[in-house]
Amino acid sequence: MISGKVTRISGPIIRARGLGGAGLFDVVEVGEKRLIGEIVRLEKEEAIVQVYEDDTGLMIGAGAASTGRPLSVLLGPGLIGTIYDGIQRPLEALYKESGAFMEAGGRGDPLDPDKEWSFIPDPALAARVAAGEKVPAVSGLVLGTVKETESITCKIMIPPGVAGGNKARGIIAWLSPASSFTVSGVAARTDLGEEIKLAQWWPVRVPRPNAGRLGAETPLATGQRVIDVFFPLSKGGVAAIPGGFGTGKTMTQHAIAKWCDADVIVYIGCGERGNEMTDVLTEFPHLIDPRSGRSLMERTILIANTSNMPVAAREVSIYTGVTLAEFYRDMGCHVAIMADSTSRWAEALRELSGRMEEMPAEEGFPAYLPTRLAEFYERAGRVQTLGGSEGSVSIIGAVSPPGGDFSEPVTQHTKRFIRCFWALDRDLANARHYPAISWIDSYSEYAEEVKSWWEKVSPQWAAVRQAALDLLKKEQRLAEIVRLIGPDALPDDQRLVLLSADIIKNGFLQQNSFDEIDMYCSPAKQVRLLELIMEFHERAATCIKLGAPLIKITSLSIREELSRLKSTVKNDDTEALSGFEQGMRTSLEELERSYRTKEML
Repeated sequence: MISGKVTRISGPIIRARGLGGAGLFDVVEVGEKRLIGEIVRLEKEEAIVQVYEDDTGLMIGAGAASTGRPLSVLLGPGLIGTIYDGIQRPLEALYKESGAFMEAGGRGDPLDPDKEWSFIPDPALAARVAAGEKVPAVSGLVLGTVKETESITCKIMIPPGVAGGNKARGIIAWLSPASSFTVSGVAARTDLGEEIKLAQWWPVRVPRPNAGRLGAETPLATGQRVIDVFFPLSKGGVAAIPGGFGTGKTMTQHAIAKWCDADVIVYIGCGERGNEMTDVLTEFPHLIDPRSGRSLMERTILIANTSNMPVAAREVSIYTGVTLAEFYRDMGCHVAIMADSTSRWAEALRELSGRMEEMPAEEGFPAYLPTRLAEFYERAGRVQTLGGSEGSVSIIGAVSPPGGDFSEPVTQHTKRFIRCFWALDRDLANARHYPAISWIDSYSEYAEEVKSWWEKVSPQWAAVRQAALDLLKKEQRLAEIVRLIGPDALPDDQRLVLLSADIIKNGFLQQNSFDEIDMYCSPAKQVRLLELIMEFHERAATCIKLGAPLIKITSLSIREELSRLKSTVKNDDTEALSGFEQGMRTSLEELERSYRTKEML
């Protein structure tokens, strides 16, 4: 262990002399309380350390000792359902020790060291080892399983080397039989003396390796119609939700976390207000997982790093979160990360950069902001794991631009590294239209890639999606004219565009999270609803061409029924949708037939 002395203190940034032999990003323990820090720069014999805890009271001359290893997290059974801070300290355990205010230098085991887990060896592997077969100890090899929660089974695997690669590390000499032991228990040993335990450490800034990246053909189904149909996100994709204060970023992420078809959810509260994080911590344990009927926390990990906690820990919290996600990805799970918000993380970078006296770039952010954003988002992806299975990490990052200005640096740089942009609109939020995702400013580059998946649900998905988007764009142009001269000055065919667009907005895009039927919409029902709306528009347009006045169409009861289908028809009630379709066709065909007859006369 290399030791030194503190020579300068600037908030969470300190300088320590005597640590010249330490490595960059090594963990350092500072002062009598052994505050955790990380070396971020080395200048000959002096190291610049960012401290992840409150260093009030720290004095010049205090000791600083390098541990010789990078900042790492402990990966193993017991992560699910736990609430951590940015450096993987268990907040519930620390609350029991020190109360509501965490003491500087407080420690806590990331995984309960006393809890015993039931280890079940892989039957095929156990048979091979028992028969004396020389099984290579390659990275990613599944040794057995542990039932972590009722929803998640944790696979105990040979961990990958830090440098990556999948070379054998000897032969498996012994495999534990079915038994119960703690996370420090040994599941297997190799002939080279390496012990494989239930839990292993992994440096947070090093991406976990994989066997290769896969395509983005499968969408991450969220149950939110505006996302799944209009602006889909694929499994392993990256998306950003930018929006000003009160536009619904956190609410949208909550809905996605509850309803998306990911196996594991990692929610990172990065620099958010304490009351918002409190809502997450109190609501998530009571949310019911719609797939299992059990608590959503049985497949969720929460990382809470609120705005009043040390700013340096905010900077590392997203790396902690994505490392935990990669751990479950390597088991073959599909993981969704909710990062709320990357703007607060970027503000932490700005503050730390200023204290290190680095040259600022635009709006005071460090010049390496784009690089750090890229490093984070590039760790998403759908991959083939070292163990041969398929897993993915999808990242959904909230962005909080000051004043809702999407031209500010964090939003602009984020757009360079993401392929799905869900722009929140303040006017929609003020009108209580949720999700307040703007269909004009948003986009998704995954639409073409997930097209084949959606066409298995409905061959008309791509065509009806594009037709609806085109209709909404026409409505936007007409709305400017309406504001000047009023809707009555428009011809009936253009007023029909306004009517149909209104049905799309109210009967399709708007979703009620308090309605038991409308809170989640299955992919089949999503496409079916939009198909019915667009069929209504096309048949009504035909009637108007034949001379029918718009009032004849608006007086039909099917118009109101069409807007209410989202909350009156259950997801699996296809007969009700077919029955409505038949009634709609009959009504519009009768109207069309009457005016076609008049035209012939």
